[in-house]
Amino acid sequence: MGKNLRLKAARASKDLSQAKLAEKVGVTRQTMNAIENGDYNPSLNLCIAICRVLNVTLNDLFWEE
Repeated sequence: MGKNLRLKAARASKDLSQAKLAEKVGVTRQTMNAIENGDYNPSLNLCIAICRVLNVTLNDLFWEE
């Protein structure tokens, strides 16, 4: 799993810091950083929560081509 650049781009487009997005979905900033860096594989529930906050689909952020 490489870096999740789509997640980073979607977060930036909503003008959210890692800390703000993490707060909205109930995880730490460190967890959000690890997800973006590809060091942590989030649960499906966490993926869905992130997508809801960013108003994107699971495919937009997490589907590997």
